[in-house]
Amino acid sequence: MKQLPIVLTIAGSDSGGGAGIQADLKTFAALGVHGASVITCVTAQNPKHVMRVHPCPPAMVQGQIEAIFDELPPAAIKTGMLYSAGIIRAIVASLKKHQKRAPLIVDPVMISTSGKPLLKNSAINVLKRELLPLAALVTPNLDEAARLTGKTLRSVEDMRQAARDIHDEFGCAALVKGGHLRGASEAADIFFDGKTELLLTAPFVKNVRTHGTGCTYSAGIAAYLALGQPLPTAISNAKQYVTQAIAQHYRVTGHDVLEHFPK
Repeated sequence: MKQLPIVLTIAGSDSGGGAGIQADLKTFAALGVHGASVITCVTAQNPKHVMRVHPCPPAMVQGQIEAIFDELPPAAIKTGMLYSAGIIRAIVASLKKHQKRAPLIVDPVMISTSGKPLLKNSAINVLKRELLPLAALVTPNLDEAARLTGKTLRSVEDMRQAARDIHDEFGCAALVKGGHLRGASEAADIFFDGKTELLLTAPFVKNVRTHGTGCTYSAGIAAYLALGQPLPTAISNAKQYVTQAIAQHYRVTGHDVLEHFPK
């Protein structure tokens, strides 16, 4: 009988189905792993706006994690929207209880595509000081990397330095995503783990407005890690996967949506 590796996503629910838990689970299904989920927040959102956020009590987040580890020990874990210091601390406490932790991918979700804050200011230092030291990889976009480093990123060289600064300060590998870099001719990301540096590029897909690409990218990395790939290979394959998902997007009532099952 076929056995699938388990990947756990710890993130918020997107009622519009384009990002968050929903995007993660679609990614896991597409890449051939079993997706388990811990919901940190329920959001009222659609492709244009995040209108309301209802965080789960930290004890409930912790309970969900314990339920998964009891019967479905994951081969990889990713986090997305965490929202509050209390939720982050509940996650940290749960993960520290398990000596043989799976690799943790932290997507430091701070703000929605529409501009809604998804991580309280009071939680940023907790994420930096308590969660990132447990991570194998953090995957900030340009704005998130600026919040983590205190520096504005305007070029690929700035991204290279940011990846090194993040690694030096928090001890985890960094993938700094440059998809919104002004004036760039292609979507460039920089990976650095203390030894290996990679520049990953893909052509821009013009005139497409999707959300959930960051969720999908980090979920893809976690899935490929669970399938046994080393981190640089997992990142490269996830980059190809999310590029395909954008290029083969479909339309729903006038909105562009990622194709998580590209042909």
